[in-house]
Amino acid sequence: MHTTAIALVQLGAVFFGLGLLGKLAWRIGVSPIPLYLIGGLAFGHGGLIPLAGIEEFAHLASEIGVILLLLLLGLEYSAAELMTGLKRSWTAGLVDIVLNATPGAVVALMLGWGPVGALAMAGVTYISSSGIIAKVLGDLGRLGNRETPVVLSVLVFEDLAMAVYLPILTALLAGVSFLGGLSAVGISLAAITVVLVVALRFGRYVSAVVDSPDPEVFLLKVLGSALLVAGVASQLQVSAAVGAFLLGIAISGSTAENATRMLEPLRDLFAAMFFVVFGLNTDPASIPPVLVPAVALAVVTTATKVATGWWAARRQGVGRMGRARAGAALVARGEFSIVIASLTVASGAVDGRLAALATAYVLLMAVLGPVAARVVEPLATMFTRKRGSEVAAV
Repeated sequence: MHTTAIALVQLGAVFFGLGLLGKLAWRIGVSPIPLYLIGGLAFGHGGLIPLAGIEEFAHLASEIGVILLLLLLGLEYSAAELMTGLKRSWTAGLVDIVLNATPGAVVALMLGWGPVGALAMAGVTYISSSGIIAKVLGDLGRLGNRETPVVLSVLVFEDLAMAVYLPILTALLAGVSFLGGLSAVGISLAAITVVLVVALRFGRYVSAVVDSPDPEVFLLKVLGSALLVAGVASQLQVSAAVGAFLLGIAISGSTAENATRMLEPLRDLFAAMFFVVFGLNTDPASIPPVLVPAVALAVVTTATKVATGWWAARRQGVGRMGRARAGAALVARGEFSIVIASLTVASGAVDGRLAALATAYVLLMAVLGPVAARVVEPLATMFTRKRGSEVAAV
């Protein structure tokens, strides 16, 4: 069979298989991310039927997936909302970093992966999945709950922290000197500052540049701008993902809403390819040796995320049930953790087992997060009733 024909058959099978996995995830009420990773593991290096001939397209598609994930995340926030969220949640954000980055760093150091590996694993365990959390809150009808703004404020702080963290990690993975690393951080902070100022004062002009009444022209301009900015950011050693995120912040109003609606199907398609490609590049045989640390991290960081949400909600005067819901909502990890692991492993600067550990960890947390959010209220209610009956008996 001709090489092009084989590639088309394989891509068709991959996309159709992803559709089936997505449908299964929707039926059982979980995020499709774990199923996409498992699909990649099944057909990658060491899998059941290794795919060949689509590596170049799959790699580029996965890069576009990361860019679109971060672009649409930026489109969700205006510069004013980001600043308000930052002022409201900076103390909770610092608590979040200490409680949830530390376990990953400690495990990496125990496994002998060095300071760079520790920094990478700290990011993997620190960052919650905005995509999974937003979907779960919507599915459970909790978007209007009193604790939801607290959850969103913590997520906003995490997103801003990623805008500083990713350039530092990228510089260290590239073997840049300490001075070069400081330069990368300086460029990133300067870019964030400039974008926030531009978005606050001139956001309507940025939106006008990419806006168009014609859907085709609008799609081309927005997507083209995102890829262009991501490429320039990558060349400056800032991070393509951060560049796309900053562009999303700069676009506001109805333009942002239209862009989100139009780009969501593309994001879902290419993001699915990103998770599949990560799974394709991970040998399933490498996962069993790291299952124990993955489970340990899952247990510890579930508790630390619940504690983070509880503490943040308590500071805002939210009741006990709301605090429990806020903590459980933050448990899920997903796309960001895989992005960090992908950058780290691709650099070759850290032990390859990090990919296996991150995969196993995200598989656990992407399933555990939605489950925790669903069961926390019935469990809390049952515990409260039991405690009340014991007090009454006394």
